[in-house]
Amino acid sequence: MINYYLLTKPKIVLGNLVTLAAGFLLASKGTIDFLLFFETLFGLSLIMASACVFNNYIDRQMDKKMERTKNRALVTGLISPRNALLFATLLEILGTATLYFFTNLLTVYVAAFGFFVYVILYSLWKRHTIYGTAIGSVAGAIPPVVGYCAVSNHFDMGATILFTLLVLWQMPHFFAIALYHFDDYSAAGIPVLPIVKGISRTKIHMIIYVISFVLAAVMLTFFNYTGYIYLAVTTLVGLAWIWLSMQGFKNQNDQLWGKKMYQLSLLMIISLCLVIPFDIVS
Repeated sequence: MINYYLLTKPKIVLGNLVTLAAGFLLASKGTIDFLLFFETLFGLSLIMASACVFNNYIDRQMDKKMERTKNRALVTGLISPRNALLFATLLEILGTATLYFFTNLLTVYVAAFGFFVYVILYSLWKRHTIYGTAIGSVAGAIPPVVGYCAVSNHFDMGATILFTLLVLWQMPHFFAIALYHFDDYSAAGIPVLPIVKGISRTKIHMIIYVISFVLAAVMLTFFNYTGYIYLAVTTLVGLAWIWLSMQGFKNQNDQLWGKKMYQLSLLMIISLCLVIPFDIVS
């Protein structure tokens, strides 16, 4: 069973549930429906787990070429492709049914859109186009919107800001991963920006996205969704991220710098998600 569990990429699912919780709590404005909260978490966790299993199925041949993925269960044969497909399908059905019966149709549609983008567009296109990162960032921006819409049943400015800032956050986050694991991506022939366009150009893109993310993140305060504690924390950590992104042009070890950018990107999004529940403007 542990191999099936690992097939769902639990760390990715957990990370996305953190952003889902932030979106849910932002829309709740201090009045939390805990039953709805756990129903939404459970439903989307199953859908995301399903998407990750489908992704593992699609990537199983490519994963053989990468050091960090060569021991996955579908690569080593511990789980058959047929069983993986059945498992993924079951998770998707259960997750969608949970959201359908316990949330609202808008939430179901948003979750279905994210599933489609990740499984069909991202998983199938990332090996063929440099825009795979952008496509993946759209899918990764869906969880907080699902959480938000489960409460509000509306796609308003709050949902728009959440979606935008998560898209902008994921671009430098993914580029940092590509730099940190540059050799793996090169061996697998995945056309990520550092390989296709070069590391220097990637660093320029990362600075632009980091600055854009910080500007988008503070919009939650300017549109009166969050208070000044959120603004202060987001600005301080955001400035640290901007500073580190600029250090990339002085750094001699791009992989080490990529690792630091990856780590700080995680600190950035975790800080944002943790401070939101404590500084919501009701």
